[in-house]
Amino acid sequence: MTVGSRMVSDGRTAKQIFDDVMANPQRARFGFGEKLAIVNVDFQNAYTRIDEFKTAYETDPRQIDYANQISALARRAGMPVIWTHVAYMDSAADAGVWGTRTDTPDSLQNIKIGSRRHDFDDRCAIDRGVDAIYTKRMPSAFFETPLQSLLVWHRVDTVVVTGGSTSGCVRATAVDSLSRGYRTIVPIETCADKHESFHFANLTDLQLKYADVVAVQEVVDWLEARA
Repeated sequence: MTVGSRMVSDGRTAKQIFDDVMANPQRARFGFGEKLAIVNVDFQNAYTRIDEFKTAYETDPRQIDYANQISALARRAGMPVIWTHVAYMDSAADAGVWGTRTDTPDSLQNIKIGSRRHDFDDRCAIDRGVDAIYTKRMPSAFFETPLQSLLVWHRVDTVVVTGGSTSGCVRATAVDSLSRGYRTIVPIETCADKHESFHFANLTDLQLKYADVVAVQEVVDWLEARA
């Protein structure tokens, strides 16, 4: 007797599956808590400047505008905003297994600290006097950065994750966020990936398991009520 289920293969695209999941009104949500933080993951030239770097990608052309909007509202409400970007020392001795898998001019290990690829996209409205800025070396924004300590100090209970890639550093950060006990929210329009399948498959998985995947307007509305 079969008690569980066999793997489904029904011909739907990743986007179709995502749309079907999001259309389910019965899906339980984690919801917002009392205080959130915006964690903007890797809005750096290596991943945002599609006119300049092979490693860059774009899903919604307004992605950075949306991240700026919710970041500004969070600041106004006295809630923390964090920006991360990834880079390594010139020798790549700090890149680890993940960073040194390949070694080409476009490889991860060749995003050098202080380089053009490491720099934040100048469309990002970063308030350097208020926002926390971390250089990370692994996918999650939590891994070996001060992020956890910052969230504890600010008594944050909800983490909003934006950035790229949806299937990589956004997903890793969201999973780590939930694992640390935070309500975790991923605004759809603020995330990007190289391929539609990667993007929507991972949004689906996040929605089903690890986060509330919502329209960015929902985050805007919540913050505007508190700003």
